Amino acid sequence: MAGCAVLLAVALTGGAIAFGAAREPVPVAAASSAVDPGLLGSGNLDASIAALQAHLRSQPRDHDGWATLGLAYVEQARTKGDPARYPQAEKALRRSLALAPGNDQALAGRAALAAARHDFTDALTYADRALRQNPYSERALCSRVDALVELGRYADAARAAATADARKPGVPVFTRYAYVRELRGDVPTARRVLEQAAGGATSPGDVAYVAAQLGQLAWNQGDYKAALGHYARALAADENYLPALEGRARAQAASGRRDEAIKGLETVVARYPLPGPLVELGELYEARGAAGDRARARDQYALVDAWIALARANGVDADLDTALAAADHGDRAAALRAARAEWSRRHTVHTADALAWALHVNGHDREALGYARRATATGYRNAAFLYHRGMIELATGHGKDGRASLRAALRLNPGFSPLGAAKARAALGAAR
Repeated sequence: MAGCAVLLAVALTGGAIAFGAAREPVPVAAASSAVDPGLLGSGNLDASIAALQAHLRSQPRDHDGWATLGLAYVEQARTKGDPARYPQAEKALRRSLALAPGNDQALAGRAALAAARHDFTDALTYADRALRQNPYSERALCSRVDALVELGRYADAARAAATADARKPGVPVFTRYAYVRELRGDVPTARRVLEQAAGGATSPGDVAYVAAQLGQLAWNQGDYKAALGHYARALAADENYLPALEGRARAQAASGRRDEAIKGLETVVARYPLPGPLVELGELYEARGAAGDRARARDQYALVDAWIALARANGVDADLDTALAAADHGDRAAALRAARAEWSRRHTVHTADALAWALHVNGHDREALGYARRATATGYRNAAFLYHRGMIELATGHGKDGRASLRAALRLNPGFSPLGAAKARAALGAAR
């Protein structure tokens, strides 16, 4: 189960459920287990990296050690929100491949690194190469599912998830299988598979990891009470598990507990300064509207821009992050350029939604409508997508459709966004 959690930095752009990664202290001899699904906040990953570095100074030809160090750097970059770690990861993985050309652990590591940089074509290539060496490589099996999802190849991703389940059933594969089902609108199966994963979770890392996925699924359906229960279980397993802290804050905000949500997100962004939680916190400040809150919100949006610049400097394709944040809180023209660039590389429901919204805020509503409808075509139940579609439908004169989409968004998840939900209600009121 140790294998594939490091891959899912992609979830942080909003493109997937936020898959986490667990860390537990392990001896250097078991270095391949240094990064497991689950615990994000305990500091054990740093200790594991330090131990690996010490080991490799005395055993510099240990290709497995270099591969594991590279994977650990990828995870460290994600958990700290620090893309500057990616060049270190690449160097370690190249060293492993130089020592043992074609070793599957390093190839799977290259897949994880490519995915973390949002280069999903390369991630798929490296995953396939690793699987040719070792068809049972859990990292590579999971990387392959993730890459296909993020390339918008959902039917292929479903088949890859089934293959992974047949070869390496376990928590990492179950969560991916569940997400593929959710993307296709099959929420009951997604929930059932995650509950099965929860039943098989034994370590605190796995318990936190799966409970947080159940919380995210419940929140997407507007079931805040269930979401808060799942996040509480995740945090009972690991009180510092950042995806659960972020999810709990989101559910608290949707439940009207805005001050608690703000406090929680302030904790998250202090340690995890990535675009998603930064925008969420900024929007909560705006929605609260107290003196100084607008300035605080602007500070969060400025930090998004700083993170994007750092990410690009370290080889990360940050166009989706740019499009999502800038469309509502930055340079709208830059949002559209980024969204078009991202769409040229991959056709997912998330890139379709981002491009639709960027087109809308730039006044290109007729072009936006096709992308907004494409974003909702798979059956994926996402209130933000429905809100975007509804606003675009209203702007193009499709009043009946627009009102239906906005009502569907608010019925599905009435607290989907601190600002968007209020705008949806206002638009429905104005359209009567």
